[in-house]
Amino acid sequence: MNAIPFDNSYARMPETFYTKLSPTPVAAPELIAVNRPLAQRLGIDADWLASPEGVHVVAGNAVPEGAEPLASVYAGHQFGSYNPQLGDGRAILLGEVVDGAGQRFDIQLKGSGPTPYSRGGDGRSPLGPVIREYLVSEAMHALGVPTTRALAAVTTGDQVVREQFLPGAVLARVASSHIRIGTFQYFAANKNTQALQTLTNHTLTRHYPEQLVAENMPLALLQAVVARQASLVARWQLLGFIHGVMNTDNMLLCGETIDYGPCAFMDEFDYRKVFSSIDQFGRYAYGRQAAIAHWNLARLADCLLLLDERPSEFEQALGGFQDLFEAQFLQRMAGKLGLQSVKEGDDALVTAWLQLMQDRELDFTLSFRLLAERAEDDGSLVFGEFEQRWRRRLGQQPADAAEVRSQMNGVNPLYIPRNHQVERAIEAAVAGDMSVFEELQRVLQQPFDEQPGLEAYAEPPRPAERVTQTFCGT
Repeated sequence: MNAIPFDNSYARMPETFYTKLSPTPVAAPELIAVNRPLAQRLGIDADWLASPEGVHVVAGNAVPEGAEPLASVYAGHQFGSYNPQLGDGRAILLGEVVDGAGQRFDIQLKGSGPTPYSRGGDGRSPLGPVIREYLVSEAMHALGVPTTRALAAVTTGDQVVREQFLPGAVLARVASSHIRIGTFQYFAANKNTQALQTLTNHTLTRHYPEQLVAENMPLALLQAVVARQASLVARWQLLGFIHGVMNTDNMLLCGETIDYGPCAFMDEFDYRKVFSSIDQFGRYAYGRQAAIAHWNLARLADCLLLLDERPSEFEQALGGFQDLFEAQFLQRMAGKLGLQSVKEGDDALVTAWLQLMQDRELDFTLSFRLLAERAEDDGSLVFGEFEQRWRRRLGQQPADAAEVRSQMNGVNPLYIPRNHQVERAIEAAVAGDMSVFEELQRVLQQPFDEQPGLEAYAEPPRPAERVTQTFCGT
């Protein structure tokens, strides 16, 4: 029996989709972490994955039986500027596995060495970005957000040269697939309609099989991706999550969050909030994420129109994004405010709440928890006139105050991967101490539950701890 039960569909695609190559070995890999529940779901023995043999596979020193390692090619708009060829410059897809429910997943190694798409880079990753992606992606999963996930991580024993010498690491990342808007853009730019048709069929088969009977499959694919992206970005907004680098090559057609480089969760609420050090003009600010997702989807539509020249239907599909996004956002935000259903006027109540947080510079995460406490407190109005309106709205539903508070605390996290906590874990890991990462990882797996003795992980940063910029980490 293979240690990893591979079944590789992307490797069976035409050779124009990728370059086959093996990872570049590293000096002395050591285990950082194994995600045991995820390994079990994928049919991988977690003990084997944590063994010296498994560590060498994650590090890229050994290619397991059944793997067909490759680096995929794609293009993309980066901060609005088109790059005709990007591709996996520091990642190699080992292969795919199918879980017990029949769902297919990619297993990819990030930081696994140079590829033909590295554009002069070394193909490696410092330890810091691996720690960040492990923590944030697994936190997003615990928060109920569709996301790529961390299967395992290792240090390499090698130094990576950036502005300084840093310890290297490799992350084994899992995704429903790594097919991007930029994958379609690569073939569209080359007017390779045969490859576009192949990619469309593959994507529908893998992610939207119910659409394979559609008369117009390119349109059906666009409609399905529009709906999934609208839901995804709504979930980001509900958590105060800022992706930071919403380039078309970082938007997956499966609707999962990918690329946790310059991402961040807001502390105090601000529609204009930007963390990414390279986003100098606020293109990917919190308040612009839905508009950018719509723009990216329009680039996908441009590609698919090469297969079906009926632009009015594609425009209609794109035009539905905003309504889908707003409906998802309002429904879920109503739940965050303790409302059991959406009624006329609730959108104005949501707007008033967000404006109050903006005006008072309130902590995005903790304000919802504090509001939940107000449901059982008839004292002074902490949130002023808004709180009066909110209480009147709660009075229109049968749930009592205790039920409202319980409902709110079930959807409003207490613990998120706050920037200063993630940075603290990274600094400790670079210094050789993984205990901070390990404890933070455990805390983030129960984001809605009070955890006695660990209250500090819920607190916003003190002034000296504030993180105002985040970096791609490449």
